[in-house]
Amino acid sequence: MKKVAVIMGSDSDMPTVSKAVDTLGGLGIPTEVHIYSAHRTPDEAAKFASDARANGFGAIIAAAGKAAHLAGALAARTTLPVIGLPIGGHMMGGLDALLSTVQMPAGIPVATVAVDGAVNAALLAAEILSVSDADIARALDEKRAKDTAAVLAKDAALAEKGE
Repeated sequence: MKKVAVIMGSDSDMPTVSKAVDTLGGLGIPTEVHIYSAHRTPDEAAKFASDARANGFGAIIAAAGKAAHLAGALAARTTLPVIGLPIGGHMMGGLDALLSTVQMPAGIPVATVAVDGAVNAALLAAEILSVSDADIARALDEKRAKDTAAVLAKDAALAEKGE
């Protein structure tokens, strides 16, 4: 089974990133978490991305706030799918990070989820891996069924209250 790398630009991103790690773990997908900065550790970030495929990764989630160049810097060094996770809490509620992540030049794509959208970043990585991994596809189907059942149970409870 391919692994998913979850790379954050700073340890202050961990409260958000942990939601992606937990989601991947719940689906049984092996994950490695690292801190690399596009600006403070560019050589280490580039090496990680360049070696990611050979090291058994199938996708990379890159979480960063402010200038948020991490996803693009990693994507420039690999042809693996890179999912940008803009981190909020900075200027403009994270809009700066969102725009920095989503506005990539032609030829270096970065899939981008919502500001602080760690769960969706993990699910998108899982969906990408599920194209060639039936176990992950089953785990995603089971999660969707559980999520559906939970919403329907809430609806039934609401109906019982007469609201």
